[in-house]
Amino acid sequence: MKNCFFVFAGLFLLLASCQPKNEVSDTMNQRPEVSYPETQKIAHQDTYSGQTVEDSFHWLEYDTAQEVKSWVEAQNQVTFGFLDKIPYREAIRQRLEELWNYEKFSAPFTEGAFTYFFKNDGLQNHSVVYRQTGKSDPEVFLDPNGFSKDGTTSLAGLDFSKDGSLAAYQISEGGSDWRKVIVLDAKTKKLLGDTLFDVKFSGISWKGQEGFFYSSYDKPKEGSALSGLTQYHKLFFHQLGTPQSQDKLIFGGEKTPRRYIAGYVTEDQRWLVITAAVATTGNELYIKDLSKPNSPIVPVVNNFDNEHYVVYSSGDDLFILTNLNAPNQRLVKVNASKPQPGNWTDVIAERAEPLSITTGGGFFFAQYLKDALSLVEQIGLNGKLIRKIELPGAGTASGFSGKVDEKTLYYSFTNYIYPSTIYAFDVASGKSTLHKKPNVKFNPEDFVSKQVFYTSKDGTKVPMMITHKKGLKLNGKNPAMLYGYGGFNISLTPAFSTSNIVWLENGGVYAVHNLRGGGEYGEKWHLAGTKMNKQNVFDDFIAAAEYLIKEGYTSSDYLAISGGSNGGLLVGAVMTQRPDLMKVVLPAVGVLDMLRYHKFTAGAGWAYDYGTADESLRCSIT
Repeated sequence: MKNCFFVFAGLFLLLASCQPKNEVSDTMNQRPEVSYPETQKIAHQDTYSGQTVEDSFHWLEYDTAQEVKSWVEAQNQVTFGFLDKIPYREAIRQRLEELWNYEKFSAPFTEGAFTYFFKNDGLQNHSVVYRQTGKSDPEVFLDPNGFSKDGTTSLAGLDFSKDGSLAAYQISEGGSDWRKVIVLDAKTKKLLGDTLFDVKFSGISWKGQEGFFYSSYDKPKEGSALSGLTQYHKLFFHQLGTPQSQDKLIFGGEKTPRRYIAGYVTEDQRWLVITAAVATTGNELYIKDLSKPNSPIVPVVNNFDNEHYVVYSSGDDLFILTNLNAPNQRLVKVNASKPQPGNWTDVIAERAEPLSITTGGGFFFAQYLKDALSLVEQIGLNGKLIRKIELPGAGTASGFSGKVDEKTLYYSFTNYIYPSTIYAFDVASGKSTLHKKPNVKFNPEDFVSKQVFYTSKDGTKVPMMITHKKGLKLNGKNPAMLYGYGGFNISLTPAFSTSNIVWLENGGVYAVHNLRGGGEYGEKWHLAGTKMNKQNVFDDFIAAAEYLIKEGYTSSDYLAISGGSNGGLLVGAVMTQRPDLMKVVLPAVGVLDMLRYHKFTAGAGWAYDYGTADESLRCSIT
């Protein structure tokens, strides 16, 4: 909550535009002075493709150096000195606390004899895992709030054996991607003594009660865990009751170097599915028959040109979600004896809307995106339509997953003014009933959220959701926040955020657009925003800002733009190209050094979207 508060405090201060209505708007124009510390410049040069580039701030890459630590401390003094002088900071904090202080539930899920769910009483740092049988009172299964005194250790994953008797949970300390895995007897909640260290970018997938598959990298040298390059992923099997040093390497390593490797066991426990990739897009696919001792790892697809995932298996039949010859995805079926693409047959053919698949109750649930809004269909294993599922409105539905024998599945629905609400879905009848509704202290009837389409520089139509108070005057004097991402095939779909309500309540406009580079219209839309097409993403963003200004929602003096990670790169580029267009820029953890981003942590895997200035990297993994 603290980080969101900082963002909104800065926005309210710099976009001094609301009419005096409350403590926040009454003090908008009281602006503290800022005096930044000088950042030292030290001569340094790098050479890229024969061209020398000056980098006077290269010394800041050494994150553990005392000079860097001192620089960060000086910057923080300025930041907090500024924030502490904001007169309405406490008013914002109190309203945010009031908004966040409500019970939050996850959809329930069944493991063995128990039904589990996550619950947060309101302002807890971490949600607690509860369980119950039948109509018994819930009991605490895991409480991450007790993992550390300062609350910085979180639950980062929880996976059960098929019979629900064993569980492995991951913890993250201080927000690190490096995790610990702890194993316990799920029935008694007693620790079994198996604790794995230095696990990164991994799920946990159990093979019976023998043990589980997981992935990790060789850990960087001490002192560089937060910045050191993590290059080659490895898939291991941990035999329960044995030390981690004896874990068996299943895939990866020197013979098959890959940046990202995952292994998971199908629900029927018959197949180990292995995906391997060198970038964030495209993967190889392999299978291994676990019913036969020492069975080989069989390649299904052995190139990185497309994406493929086994989503269900039935005996020798595998069901694979793929974008091979189908940029918007299709579901295919193949016999595991000859699993290669030449033998695939369509179960759900590609159509105009991008497809994702979940399974539960013996059915497929085809989840489509229509202009970044959810459409869901229940499909039989033979590919025949059972029904189109009626959703509560226009927004984002997620869930519809569970075990093959479950009669009731759960899904959540949300949009920008509709708090995430959980529904129970009866597999046989198709009827949805309310399961859990959050009690957020705001009235959604006071707001409107609508979709518009604007035209980008090259004539491409781009959708955008605009949310604001009802009765907003289109006079160009409303503070507006424009948020975007536009990368890595990630789709921005409507989602409720309590932090945005403070902005909206004070007259702010919140706009989110679906830029090229994302996945809202399939792989073609993604590729249209990568590498040499990346300028399309910036053009789409600029056109969205121009639309908001032209239509009177805001003006350049009252516009803020924001984005994180790849979105930070986005708003940084837009700020550089069109500084006249906005008043405030918020590039959160932005990927801003495009010459050297690939030299740190998992950055090298982003080259599919960005390309790279380093010629040696382009063919270092094949």
